[in-house]
Amino acid sequence: MSAGTLSDSRLLYHAGAGVDLSQLITDFGRTRNLVASSSFQAKASQQQSQATREDIVLAADLAFYNALEAQATLQVAKSTVKARQAVGDQVNALTASKLKSTLDQSFAQVNLSQAKLLDLDSQNQFDGAMANLNEVLGTTSNQQYQLVDDSSPPLPVAPSADAVIALALQQRPDLLALKLNHDADARFSRAQHEQLLPTISGLGTVGITPVGSSAYFTPDWYGAAGVNIGIPIFEGFKFHAQAAEADLRAKASDEQSRVLINRIVRDVRTAWLRANTAQQKMSVTAELLQEANTALDLADTRYRLGLSSIVELSQAQLQQTQAQIAEANARFDYEADLAALRFQSGSQP
Repeated sequence: MSAGTLSDSRLLYHAGAGVDLSQLITDFGRTRNLVASSSFQAKASQQQSQATREDIVLAADLAFYNALEAQATLQVAKSTVKARQAVGDQVNALTASKLKSTLDQSFAQVNLSQAKLLDLDSQNQFDGAMANLNEVLGTTSNQQYQLVDDSSPPLPVAPSADAVIALALQQRPDLLALKLNHDADARFSRAQHEQLLPTISGLGTVGITPVGSSAYFTPDWYGAAGVNIGIPIFEGFKFHAQAAEADLRAKASDEQSRVLINRIVRDVRTAWLRANTAQQKMSVTAELLQEANTALDLADTRYRLGLSSIVELSQAQLQQTQAQIAEANARFDYEADLAALRFQSGSQP
């Protein structure tokens, strides 16, 4: 509201109403750069949100595959206890019939005790993995999930790390966020430099004085328009200091992007090497398990025929158990390494 000014003490009464208008005509790009800086910051926040989402997805993937691995190890341990319990019962019966010595009975009991210890350790690891999975999923209850393994073969790893690195440099959200922050700092730096330039704005006022002394207000309305030019002269080098600070911030954010690029290249290459090694381990452990099963069958047959001692059978049982655990670990380690490689490349679903 505007009613002009009261500058004459001889006015006895004066009432009026009006509108003041002010519009910036140009500040030579400073406002435009400030708006662009804020826009880049908003986009950077969106990318940071996406990066946080991918962190959560990776944590959930790793917890899930760790729980699957613990579950597979527990199943191996329980099947080992059953198998060695059966062998122990058989040896006990043969010992009672004087067909086997008490040494065989002692070895069978030792093997059974080792299997039970493995079962206890495996159960503890599975419970810990399930607690970790509950923590990642954001629950405080001891929820026991029925974990289902995908029976389809896992996808092969990329043929080279260079292609994954190029993909990561294009779509990693944390790197995109840093680049957008640098763009925001650069535009803000330009805006700070443009504080030293003049500003041009237009002013206008219009109003009416329905009540007042007719001697001083012959018409009932009034209006005016003008242009203001503001030139910064004596600001005590404040604008220069702010511009210098903004320049340094832009350089710092650019260096942060460069450091992150180097870290991404290292992390992607390391993740690719781990996944590639894990893929090779799967085939090796599969062959190892097959050979261990064959060796156990032969050792069991030889022992039943009295052609070997229980030491040979015990060694074959131990090798089969180790091969089964190694095969399960290799499979789920490869799945976890693939999830880590997807995270490093910015390809999380």
